[in-house]
Amino acid sequence: MNETLADSLTPESIIIVKNAIAKNINDFIAHPEMLNYYITELQQPCKNGQIIWVEVSTQIRYSPQGDIEVVGVSRNIEEWKKSEIALHESNRMLRDTQAVAHIGAYITNLNASEFDTNTWQASPEMYKIFGIDKTYPHTLAGWVGFIHPDSREELFAYHYQVVVDRKRFDLEYKIIRINDGVERWVQRTGELEYDDQGEPVRMLGTIQDITARKQFEQDLITAKEHAEESDRLKSAFLANMSHEIRTPMNGILGFASLLKETNLTGEEQQEYIRIIEKSGKRMLNIINDIVDISKIESGQMDISISESNINEQIEFIYNFFKPEAERKIIQLSFKNTLPSIESIIKTDHEKIYAILTNLVKNAIKYTNEGSIEFGYILKTVSEPVELEFFVKDTGIGISKDRQEAVFERFIQADIFDKQAFEGAGLGLSIAKAYVEMLGGKIWVKSEIEEGSTFYFTIPYNVKKHSKRAIPNVVSPADEVSQIKILKILIAEDEETSDFLITRMFKKISREVLHAKTGIEAVDACRNNPDIDLVLMDIRMPVMGGYEATRQIRGFNKDLIIIAQTAYGLSGDRQKSIDAGCNDYLSKPINQDELLGLIQKHFKK
Repeated sequence: MNETLADSLTPESIIIVKNAIAKNINDFIAHPEMLNYYITELQQPCKNGQIIWVEVSTQIRYSPQGDIEVVGVSRNIEEWKKSEIALHESNRMLRDTQAVAHIGAYITNLNASEFDTNTWQASPEMYKIFGIDKTYPHTLAGWVGFIHPDSREELFAYHYQVVVDRKRFDLEYKIIRINDGVERWVQRTGELEYDDQGEPVRMLGTIQDITARKQFEQDLITAKEHAEESDRLKSAFLANMSHEIRTPMNGILGFASLLKETNLTGEEQQEYIRIIEKSGKRMLNIINDIVDISKIESGQMDISISESNINEQIEFIYNFFKPEAERKIIQLSFKNTLPSIESIIKTDHEKIYAILTNLVKNAIKYTNEGSIEFGYILKTVSEPVELEFFVKDTGIGISKDRQEAVFERFIQADIFDKQAFEGAGLGLSIAKAYVEMLGGKIWVKSEIEEGSTFYFTIPYNVKKHSKRAIPNVVSPADEVSQIKILKILIAEDEETSDFLITRMFKKISREVLHAKTGIEAVDACRNNPDIDLVLMDIRMPVMGGYEATRQIRGFNKDLIIIAQTAYGLSGDRQKSIDAGCNDYLSKPINQDELLGLIQKHFKK
């Protein structure tokens, strides 16, 4: 043993080295035919306390006399071992960082034949990226195997150009991972190496999995397109809204101005009034749609479940739209499939009416000739049992690529065709929201120029029905005769509304008082205990209608107070009742509805 090294080792370390040599001798005796040269690396403590790496090299053989001879040398390999460990750590760090960044390394032999099994070499991370292992064929065909067919032609052309132009390789392309068939995006970079004659012989570089980045880029593009589409739809919607509001306003203001002319005949006056009334209803429909969609968007739209006779609703809608259909020479029909007693279900009466009205109104709007049929069937095969409604027309139809879009908000504003149709493009969106609120679904089947059929379902919720009293239907003319003459307070700060309500009360009032603020309303009721009815505006200056009602109830519990408001938001009715009102009306006030409420409280 090297004396210098032996002198530096502890006795225990010398024993360990000798044991190692003894083991080598035993191995030689057991297998003399095997290689008799042994190298052993040991980490041993020195006398100075330092731990070093030692390499012991021995050659074991038989002497001519048949004795075992050992020739050996030992050396300090501490510095070499440190370099080896550093190299190992460097390689490990390289592998780990490649794994984190999803980057693999490769070397490609450009002079290899098509079937050469050593065409390319790769790092472990590249095997992971391509979903292969070291047994995968390292041939040109093997490389092509994981290139996506859509990228192959581009990749080959680019690769050829790199060689011709002697430039750096940098290209993004798609691959198909071998182990699971999943498509991924990679970015491949590389540089060429040349021989002494200047010919390219190798390409080496990296391949990085950039699927996450490509998906992020696509998400950004999609978000940008959606934002642009949203902005375009908003602009189109605002333009459409301007048209939809200005058109009826033109009829209202224009014919109201013509009514001022002194030489009009009675027939002309009635025609102008009819146009004003029609234009007002059209604008009210637009406003109602905007209010409804706003309630839906803000989550303020509530469901009010009660018993509803579906057959009666179908027949009412038929009678309501029949004159309009007849004016367009369209045959309108309906189909009720259940007996009347079985058609009474628990649902939201108003929302069913709104859904059917929107669908039938659309059918008439987009049908120029032919027929429209609507109704329902009972679907007993579904669970729970459902009513499936339908509205079928022979109108212009809807193209396949637009059949989902028609249920989106403001979508009509995006339809530019030769035929202009009035409306805000909100009706189907509102109908869809109502159907889903009721627990159903809505869809359409349509062919261009052949017509459309809209379907929607709602749960068939029924209960045991008792005989219902048939309501006593009273005409508006009879209502007036059945109401006693009243002393009325109109609490209203807007002059036009005050004048209109006053005119509506003309036949049933013996005296009409007026208040422009909540404080004036409270004072009028305190000073006139014989007032029969207060029509209370909710929004007034100084003091609103809710607070005025609460104060009036402090000294008069019996006075009939009917709230009236232009808000029309969900919950206003209940707020009015909670404040002490007896009933509620939303503006614009319908005279028949107003007289119906008064008859309810003041019938003779």
